[in-house]
Amino acid sequence: MTVGPLCGLRVVVPRPRSQAAALVAALEAVGATALSVPVIDIVDPDDGGAVLESAVRLLAPSDWLVFTSPNGVSRVDSAEVATGVRIACIGPGTRARAEALGFTVDLVPDRSIAEGLIEAFPAPPVSGGRVVLARAASARSVLPDELRAAGWSVEDVTAYHTVAVTVDDSGREACSDADAVVFTSGSTVTHLVDQVGVDGLPPVVAVIGPATAEVAVDLAVEVTAEAAIHTIPGLVDALVDYFNDRVVIHTEDGFDTGQAPGAGPV
Repeated sequence: MTVGPLCGLRVVVPRPRSQAAALVAALEAVGATALSVPVIDIVDPDDGGAVLESAVRLLAPSDWLVFTSPNGVSRVDSAEVATGVRIACIGPGTRARAEALGFTVDLVPDRSIAEGLIEAFPAPPVSGGRVVLARAASARSVLPDELRAAGWSVEDVTAYHTVAVTVDDSGREACSDADAVVFTSGSTVTHLVDQVGVDGLPPVVAVIGPATAEVAVDLAVEVTAEAAIHTIPGLVDALVDYFNDRVVIHTEDGFDTGQAPGAGPV
């Protein structure tokens, strides 16, 4: 028998299939039925990463290498980064991935958005300094624009592309039948809304952090829960907190229990 605070709830996971396992496992560990409906895939840039590799090798001590997501981290070999190059990451998940791959992280802003990094970023040396941004091709321009305005020489390098994955009929049905959806990036919000519409989303929307929430709001998606800690466990915790003391909407038998998720018989 499945037990846990999200027992009886169905949760859509629109992450890339290759990256969904940790979130699916975390949801199932608290009793939810996780429904994988991938809407994006992560692919290498057209140059195979050659431009990024060259840019990283040219970084000198006191220059900066900036990662905005774990996907960017995965495309840089820490052994190719010169000693003394400083590393900045947006979000604890990005930091964790960087440290797991051998990077020593120097800066993680309190706010897990580009604006948070801009606020925390130091001024360049008098002699000038370089920043390499390893991020998605579709990323917002605010980060390189503001760093350049502050006096840094910025190379904004495409580390990967986000491409759409078509949602089939079973995926659409999963969305319409589910109780919640969990978004881990703005691109998953954009591509799921593009394919099923705002009205096709489950009634409860949980997001991993403020950048994802901002994309959702811009698309007229009402955010129900936002993770206080911007990680996979933090996202699941936010969903659990939301559903605590609320009735189950669906169960395996397809009826409303009229009690809190995970609760025993009345």
